[in-house]
Amino acid sequence: MVMRTLGLVVLLVAVGWTVSAQRRPFALSAADERRVSALVRQMTLDEKIGQMTQADQQFLRDPSDVATLFLGSLLSGGNSDPPTNALADWRALYERLQSEALKTRLKIPLVYGVDAVHGHNNVLGAVIFPHNIGLGATRNARLVEEIGRITAKEIRATGINWTFAPCLAVPRDDRWGRTYEGFSEDPAVVAALGAAAVRGLQNGGLRNPLSVLASAKHFAGDGGTTWGTGMPSNEAPNKKFFPLDRGDTRGDEAELRRIHIDPYIPAITAGVGTIMVTYNSWNGVKASGHRRLLTDILKQELGFQGFLISDYDAIDELPGDYRSDIRESVNAGMDMFMVPQKYREFISTLTSLVEANDVPMARIDDAVTRILRVKAAMGLLAERWSPRADRALASAFGSAEHRLVARQAVRESLVLLKNERRALPIGAAVKRIHVSGRNADDLGAQSGGWTITWQGRRGPVTTGTTILEAIRRAAGPQVTVTSDLDGAGAAGADLAIVVVGEDPYAEFSGDREDLTLAAVDQKTIAAVNAAGVPVVAVLVSGRPLILGDALAASDAIVAAWLPGSEGDGVADVLFGRHAPTGKLSFSWPRSMAQIPVNPGGAGDASPLFEFGFGLTYR
Repeated sequence: MVMRTLGLVVLLVAVGWTVSAQRRPFALSAADERRVSALVRQMTLDEKIGQMTQADQQFLRDPSDVATLFLGSLLSGGNSDPPTNALADWRALYERLQSEALKTRLKIPLVYGVDAVHGHNNVLGAVIFPHNIGLGATRNARLVEEIGRITAKEIRATGINWTFAPCLAVPRDDRWGRTYEGFSEDPAVVAALGAAAVRGLQNGGLRNPLSVLASAKHFAGDGGTTWGTGMPSNEAPNKKFFPLDRGDTRGDEAELRRIHIDPYIPAITAGVGTIMVTYNSWNGVKASGHRRLLTDILKQELGFQGFLISDYDAIDELPGDYRSDIRESVNAGMDMFMVPQKYREFISTLTSLVEANDVPMARIDDAVTRILRVKAAMGLLAERWSPRADRALASAFGSAEHRLVARQAVRESLVLLKNERRALPIGAAVKRIHVSGRNADDLGAQSGGWTITWQGRRGPVTTGTTILEAIRRAAGPQVTVTSDLDGAGAAGADLAIVVVGEDPYAEFSGDREDLTLAAVDQKTIAAVNAAGVPVVAVLVSGRPLILGDALAASDAIVAAWLPGSEGDGVADVLFGRHAPTGKLSFSWPRSMAQIPVNPGGAGDASPLFEFGFGLTYR
């Protein structure tokens, strides 16, 4: 264990992570510790189990359930929004539900969770940052930390106090639909940037009114599933089979630790308050019921002091009936249960299990103590705590200042894969630029999944600047910018920029057997190339794509990943205002036959573009 951890530290230093001399878990004052102990002693079983329960606000039978069932937490899942999805509505929703929690005997506030995974992405007008795959290409831990601070500030403007981020998955197979949620296929990059994200979100300590509770996820092995071991889901259309999502991670414990557990060590060191457990299994045993992973390793060996939260209905996927699912998971070490719709059934079943001595009271007290310690660290148990969101934060929500940081993140995330005939940067001699491709003028496409809706969607989904708009602005009045979808109008242009890639998606529907660039995109690039115009291909995608004929047909290729709301960052690099600095955080395969391909791991050792590859203009 010591040698493996030291090896990880050496790698972390190489990518800019500062190693602390000792762990810095969230600290409680002696008064807070006494307060928590006193609360646990006076709580009834109903109150304790309520604290362990998290419902989705959209499925509450009545808002009064928060008080009558003593709920400890609520969430808004990917599509669980207030009517207009605007800041004021989110704030009103949060405050209304917190007021219900304060009607209970002990007046313990809620921790309210959302998937703010690249900005406060559920809310209209929030800044949408690049997804983690793009941030991984920056290798810039300080920037990731700053993004965390800004995200926390925008979350707190709505009152909400918990985000299910950062994702510390180490994706090893690009066919997985959640690949873009991971910073890298390399655990050292994930460790460095994940810890930076925790520091930014928790912003100097959970009592800071500009901090939010972070949740490192999904422990452990969610990026390592084996093709064909995924599961059908009741949430998926027609219960379609997804070959990687919620699958089985296979291998010995040493490999699991080296790739998928070690990145959590710096996050724990940084004081992350919660960890979300993966849907996946490890060698056939679901992590949600795996005592060795949750208790022996995570809590006891690694010293995690916060609380564990299950994923959305994840305990339903344990073998057996609902009663055995709950018994297995809570006894394995799960502390809080995300049971969006079945919260009443969960409460009654867990109560029965405790009364039958199938779940020890000591395990309940441990879970509740962990939850209350986190709430105390957040200041929620203070006498003068208020459920009202800070109205002053609204002025910075979606602000130009925040967007400038997102723009920086975009330009630092871009990876220049090819640049022949000096196609880039765009020079002063260029007087007409023709922009083509279905992702050129589509804010939803460039933002990807987890943007306003769970799966994301095409179109003007929120506030931002498309890549086409950014190119027009950067080109200025002396340059004519024409555009179409299919490249038919490229003839006569000095340069063509073709923006292609993927449609928005999230988990489930993102699993793809074939990552070849879509036929319509190949056709657009071919049309522009046939016009005899220099071609710059900009790829908007959540993972490396098989380029096929587009590689030879393009003079320059830029991997823009999923840049989010600030398309100006793409134009900054295309026009040479900033030289490209991004380096691949994932190996780029030559063909589907090469997938999966990872440095020092599975697959061919000679990808099309190696991990760490990235050209610049110098």
